[in-house]
Amino acid sequence: MASFRDQVIVLTGASSGIGKALAIELAAECPRLVLAARDVARLEETAAACRQLGAQAIVVPTDVTSPEACKALIEQAASEYGRIDVLINNAGKAMWTRFDMLEDLSVLEDIMRVNYLGSAYCTHAALPYLKQSGGLIVVVASVAGLVGAPLLSGYSASKHAIIGLFETLRMELAGTKVGVTIIAPDFVQSEILSRAVDAEGKPRGTSPLDQSTLLTAERCARRIVKAMRRRERLVLTSHRAAWARWGQLVAPGLVDRIANAAMRPKK
Repeated sequence: MASFRDQVIVLTGASSGIGKALAIELAAECPRLVLAARDVARLEETAAACRQLGAQAIVVPTDVTSPEACKALIEQAASEYGRIDVLINNAGKAMWTRFDMLEDLSVLEDIMRVNYLGSAYCTHAALPYLKQSGGLIVVVASVAGLVGAPLLSGYSASKHAIIGLFETLRMELAGTKVGVTIIAPDFVQSEILSRAVDAEGKPRGTSPLDQSTLLTAERCARRIVKAMRRRERLVLTSHRAAWARWGQLVAPGLVDRIANAAMRPKK
């Protein structure tokens, strides 16, 4: 299998959750990591953990909603290491409320800017370097981007947009040797749900789901790295996700009922 030793890997959303777990999972292979997020202190913690495992790691504070910031991230990575081999678009934001209860519709725009446009901006800036290296683009989408999920309308819409963009980009890049891997996780143990915004656009502060029942970020990261080695097209991280995707094609009404029951608050 392919090794990531000395590969230059740019990773957004690296300060926590799946992003941090991915950085640490990759670090043992001694890559050259470029870690991006808004929280500098937590980025430094991730970088320190990666260096202890043998990786080179630099921290680039980045707000992916800014095209200028995304371009600066990519240019700094290329300036520091001379190339870019892998771009992992992982930065994300979620919501947890019914669409008809939203009081602040700017929530939808905020989520789209982080999840969809952030990935688009970084990828557009990185493409010239990735074409030179025959590199790999990885985007962390969601099973909600394939099926949809109650209470996650804005999040689901942004992930549908991501999948549409990167499926199309894969076709457009045919013949360039640039690979595109789309990751569609089920719910994962991370801070994204506790940070998810409510109907007023404010962070919830607590997760609405029992985190102990969810896939750990570390296991998810291992699955993603395995997919990166193989340059897989689409990765579903659970049997439930695979069932939901195919079930929607053959029994969509049943999938709707199960999804509504699964997302209903437990008493």
